[in-house]
Amino acid sequence: MAAIIADSAVGQTQTLDAEALSAAAAESALANAKNSAAPKRSTRATSAPRRPKVPEKDTRVQAQPGFVLHSYPYKETSLIVDVFSRDHGRVALVAKGAKRPHSKLRGVLQTFQPLSVSWSGKSEVRTLTAAEWVGGLLPLEKSALLCGFYINELLVKLLAREDAHPALFDHYVSTLNQLAHGESAPIVLRKFERALLKETGVAGDWTVCVTNGKPVAPDDTYVVDPEHGVRFPRLSDTGPKVSGKTLLDMEKEDYSDATTQSQSKLLMRSLLSHHLGGAQLNTRQILIDLSQL
Repeated sequence: MAAIIADSAVGQTQTLDAEALSAAAAESALANAKNSAAPKRSTRATSAPRRPKVPEKDTRVQAQPGFVLHSYPYKETSLIVDVFSRDHGRVALVAKGAKRPHSKLRGVLQTFQPLSVSWSGKSEVRTLTAAEWVGGLLPLEKSALLCGFYINELLVKLLAREDAHPALFDHYVSTLNQLAHGESAPIVLRKFERALLKETGVAGDWTVCVTNGKPVAPDDTYVVDPEHGVRFPRLSDTGPKVSGKTLLDMEKEDYSDATTQSQSKLLMRSLLSHHLGGAQLNTRQILIDLSQL
């Protein structure tokens, strides 16, 4: 469901004006997902007795590398900003007065721009105390911009709040840099999707078959069970079947083979759909609409 944007975005250069116009729509669609939480891994029995709430410790973070995933209005002059930080994961911050015409934050809190962010507070939504533009990345344009909104939406929907993933943060920076330099969007996005599933712990080692415990053989055919890993196909399977070579290529981030590209697209679409609980990706729908222009 998700391995998508590249296939919709690449080859659509004739609609770049429409893509530029739709960038705001993509950001709006992402903002509509602001209440979407990462999948819960456990639930508490409704009959369990309530425990007294322990006051949270006041948090003060200074000069943390981060990126704005999306933001939305809060009261008359402020914003709630969803930030992906390197050492603290996704955090929700209130940027007081950021909507005022002369606010220093107004031009800083932009998506896909490296920032140095500081915040404090002890509630679920902390208070942004400082944000400075760091620089070092080219801006995303045209189809690459829509790809950027897509990976932001994946992070919003699949990454739990305050769950640090420094390696994923570094991969995010690398992904933005590759998109900005015009590298192949399908390949760049497949790498990021795979890294996201690995770092969030929902996809493990794809080099070993759980059916027999042996290494994946390039010439054999497998399925990737979303909950258990790589195994041999069953008659009841409805998910995509892939070659062992495709799985091994994905582990090595080698997408030079056309078969690997096509099979990985279907595989990631299926796995992301499962972990999203079938939820529609708003940015994908925008790309589908663009392809019909």
